Amino acid sequence: MAFEPPERLVRALGETYGDALAGPWLDRLPAVAEESAARRELTVDRVQAPGGRSSLVALVHRPDGSPAALKVAPSFARPDLERAALAHWNGWGAAQLMEDGAPDDALLLERLHPEVSLRSLPEAKALLEAAGTVRRLWVEPPGGHAFETVAERTERQSVPMRTPQDAELAPLVAAALAARDELAANTPELLLLHGNFRQSKVLSGERAPWLTVGPEPLVGERAYDLARLVRDRVEDLIAAPSGPSAARRRVKKLADSLDVDADRLHGWTLFRAVESGLRARTAGRHGDAELLLEFAGWL
Repeated sequence: MAFEPPERLVRALGETYGDALAGPWLDRLPAVAEESAARRELTVDRVQAPGGRSSLVALVHRPDGSPAALKVAPSFARPDLERAALAHWNGWGAAQLMEDGAPDDALLLERLHPEVSLRSLPEAKALLEAAGTVRRLWVEPPGGHAFETVAERTERQSVPMRTPQDAELAPLVAAALAARDELAANTPELLLLHGNFRQSKVLSGERAPWLTVGPEPLVGERAYDLARLVRDRVEDLIAAPSGPSAARRRVKKLADSLDVDADRLHGWTLFRAVESGLRARTAGRHGDAELLLEFAGWL
């Protein structure tokens, strides 16, 4: 079977890591995926499309006939850290690793239902289920781990934000950076976090109703992990007349339901929305950038 990378993967890897790094790996990907499947004696059903933004995911069957998913990611996307986080969670709130060790960068995972995520539920129900799922992931990190801290990741992300901005955006960017600097200087807890948690990262499963996939793990405070969830379905918020007040209510509701400081959640939500919006703008995704920056302005 041909392991051709979905278009979204090609576009996202180039945007995140640059074509000079992503291009050669994408050229090798069909052969790498084929070797990973053959090494595990897997029968490949199909490549999941549109798939992820940093990996190719194939739905497969193991030699004993049981279903699984094979995830193939470049080493520069740090699949080793994803493996370490999933092993530490050991299926608690997240997809289960299906092998103890790995001879390569691929991950063999419990197969979930990729077509059914929390985004298929009404918004209120989706947020409730999301809160119940993400709280399971917030545990003490393993000893001797290699995960970034929230302060380290956001410092790296803030570097391009500190270059001169358009006069219209400058106050918003300055507010986001000020919030980040204040929050990162005083971290109240160091827990293992998903790192990119949102409704589309929570899929229906057989072992449990909802399980998380696609972590970009790091350690830090829970408020950071909730910040991406706050802006889920941002296009619906923007389209609604009550969008600004609804966004602020969502911050308070999530903070209250998970016992997180609302001011810290507000600050991280602002920073993450502005950072994502500027990154989208740089990549030429102007529609996404406009939505994200308008949302950030409401905060």
